[in-house]
Amino acid sequence: MGALTKILLVVLAITFMTFVAFFGRLPALRHTPIAWMHRVIWVYIPNTILALDQRLTSGRLTSALGRFGNYIMYDRHPTVLIFFILLLSVGEYMYLPGVWPRLSLVNKVLGSISILLPYLFLYLAATGDPGVVTPATHSRYMSHYPYDFSLFHPGKPCRTCGLLKPARSKHCSVCKRCVHKMDHHCVFINNCVGYGNQHYFILLLLSTAVLTMYGGLIGLVMVADSARLHNKSFSLFPKPPGWSWAEYFVLLTMGIQEDVAVGSVTLLALMTSPLVWGLLAYHIYLIYCGTTTNESMKWQDWQMEMDDGCAFKRSLPPDRIKDLRYEAAWTRWPIEPVQVLTRTEDGTPPNPNYGPGVGEWERVWRLRDVENLYDLGFWDNLVDVFVPNYSFRRPEVSNSMADLERGKRRTKKPPKAPRASSLVAVAT
Repeated sequence: MGALTKILLVVLAITFMTFVAFFGRLPALRHTPIAWMHRVIWVYIPNTILALDQRLTSGRLTSALGRFGNYIMYDRHPTVLIFFILLLSVGEYMYLPGVWPRLSLVNKVLGSISILLPYLFLYLAATGDPGVVTPATHSRYMSHYPYDFSLFHPGKPCRTCGLLKPARSKHCSVCKRCVHKMDHHCVFINNCVGYGNQHYFILLLLSTAVLTMYGGLIGLVMVADSARLHNKSFSLFPKPPGWSWAEYFVLLTMGIQEDVAVGSVTLLALMTSPLVWGLLAYHIYLIYCGTTTNESMKWQDWQMEMDDGCAFKRSLPPDRIKDLRYEAAWTRWPIEPVQVLTRTEDGTPPNPNYGPGVGEWERVWRLRDVENLYDLGFWDNLVDVFVPNYSFRRPEVSNSMADLERGKRRTKKPPKAPRASSLVAVAT
């Protein structure tokens, strides 16, 4: 087995196992081989080891390993963050000495920017406040979004923090705190991704995706130049006419072996770049849909309830009086909820006197028949992410103006977030 084959297999194995380990639980991958492999890694293999240890040491070894694993998986620690920084820095340390002297001035400037930006956005995403809900910030976050009466209902306190949950917030079991507009806890930044740092996280993904693609392409050019030292007819693409694939890969391997450090980092960058771009595309799609990773999984749960015929909705009165004990009197969001969504265990309609809303309960079969209150359209959704505390509502806006704002949005559009996961080639 040649050096190129070994490098390719190692890099491919690392990339694939990372994808399975971190993204195997995504809703769109349920009932797929990826989900099965995720269960093998996190369920079947640990259970087998547990059974063997129970016989050999009465469970003492797995008890100790379990405490260590619980710390690694469910406590906040910088292990993966350090690994990520080392992956960047060591890769650049191996790559730059062989590439930098051969770069033009333009590529040196662009390369320097591409190298520095991921570190900058990593620092900002990792150290920034993701939107932690505290007594000092509670009232401000309560005024950001109205409750949609579908995913988020007023009057529900956090069992751990003791504060009323603002709309779109979630308690992070890793960070042990409530986070406003919680997307997910990301081990790569050792922090939650939420309202306060989501824009830095998106920019981290973008800058890392550009770095891996840019470095991979530059590296390929250098490998091709090295291969031409052995045969001037070699071209990276298209394959030289009349050459067999065996001849092509032999020359390509020789080009890599001229500088193994540059060649191996180039291959790693090219193989990981699609994963980073896929994760970036997934999060951009979530923004397009006006939702988050956490909310996409909630919508997926609702779809399962609808498939079982156990989901119902009815209208909220337009002149509904808010309960100021649990809701903010005013929010910066331009529209208010017009529906309430609920479920029953046996699929029978709820009692007409049950819950908020007016009229009869209507069975819901499709997500497209439910309004996603937090989707204002792609550009306004981007503003919500990248312009903190931006007010979409003027103080003088009336109910009729709010209805006009709602009319500008895409009609009969489902909350697409549950299907957004199918674009992932992310947790974070």
